[in-house]
Amino acid sequence: MEQIAISWEPVRKSYTVAELNARISAMLQGEFDDIWVAGEISGCRMAASGHCYFTLKDHEAQLRCACFRNSLRYIKFKPQDGMSILARGHIDVYEARGEYQLQVEAIEPQGRGALQFAFEQLKKKLALEGLFDPARKRRLPKLPRRIGVVTSPTGAVIQDMLQILARRFPGLHVRIFPALVQGDGSVESVCRGIQYFGQSKWAEVVIVARGGGSLEDLWTFNEEAVARAIAGCPVPLISAVGHETDFTIADFVADLRAPTPSAAAELVICTRQELLEQLSAVNQKLLQAARYKIAISGRRLHQQGVDRAVTVLHRRIGRSLQRVDELEYLLRERMRVVLQKKRAKLQADATRLRGLDLRLRFANARRRLEAAQRAVAQLVRLRITKAYGRLNPLSAHLTQLSPLKILERGYAIVQNEQGRVVKQAGDAPPDSTLEIRLAQGRIKARTLDAGR
Repeated sequence: MEQIAISWEPVRKSYTVAELNARISAMLQGEFDDIWVAGEISGCRMAASGHCYFTLKDHEAQLRCACFRNSLRYIKFKPQDGMSILARGHIDVYEARGEYQLQVEAIEPQGRGALQFAFEQLKKKLALEGLFDPARKRRLPKLPRRIGVVTSPTGAVIQDMLQILARRFPGLHVRIFPALVQGDGSVESVCRGIQYFGQSKWAEVVIVARGGGSLEDLWTFNEEAVARAIAGCPVPLISAVGHETDFTIADFVADLRAPTPSAAAELVICTRQELLEQLSAVNQKLLQAARYKIAISGRRLHQQGVDRAVTVLHRRIGRSLQRVDELEYLLRERMRVVLQKKRAKLQADATRLRGLDLRLRFANARRRLEAAQRAVAQLVRLRITKAYGRLNPLSAHLTQLSPLKILERGYAIVQNEQGRVVKQAGDAPPDSTLEIRLAQGRIKARTLDAGR
């Protein structure tokens, strides 16, 4: 029996690189057609073609991204490195390098609104360029006769402005450039209106006006093209966009911001009554200036005539008065010298007279008398002291010899009636009265018998 050999070799399927990349691109596009990716922009690069390329990364991975010009024009802000965003798009394969990437169609900043972020980004950019510098702001003409207005011709804004202008100052020339102020083509339309008045040189002042609305409605006046058109306008320009609380980039670039379009119509020109009052004030100032000029001229003329003669006379009188002053000074000086001499003589006489004054003599005599009395008193005290010095020893000695001392020892002195001291018994006969003197006191006694 004949045997049959069976081979199980696998069927080989091969692709070219382009075919494989195309298959992968189709699979990725079908799976990731409309997605949102969150991350941080890195390596952002703007190509000359208008496309933007960057890498979207987080702390673990990164993804290449491409935003083509047709999509980039609808993004309100410019992508920058370090910006956290949400990118919307689809996954595609760049077959030339065999890399997959996110083709971005929309971008939103994380944590902030896209429009607000774009507003602040453009505001910072234009401020650094000096477009908001107050030094470049121009003053509005005081009495413009030709006013250009860039706004929608069908809205209530232009009607209110025309009524206010006609009421405040009739006869003004107002030219309206009909422009779109919202939606597609509005940026180009507003720019054309500003450029028209800037190139025609017809208007003396330009007002860019629009009524109130949301941030999206007013976004035309936050575009860079409109801001640069305002900055490049050679005619003074007023921005009157939105309500009083609305601020746009156009407000910062314009020469003057009006809170509302109606306020712009009031700011652009004064009322006829205000102008008449200003003219009256100027007229009064002119009259005052003329009167002052006439007064100055009359005074100068008068000085050249009568005043000159008066001046000469005054000069002569002045010189005479000066001579009188000099003579008066000399007289006062001589009188001062004479008075000084008289005063010196008077003082000398007064001194001599004081020397002859009896009161002074009495005073001197009293002083000498008092001095003599003091000297006498001193001498008396000295003599008494010396006498006491001699008397005291004698007194002490006398005291020692005094009979009183003997009496103190218990003795007594007996005297008879005649007062004689009884020394013997015969001196005191019987029945005679005796007086006995003791150391302290005296005693009366009578004798009974005469002793032997």
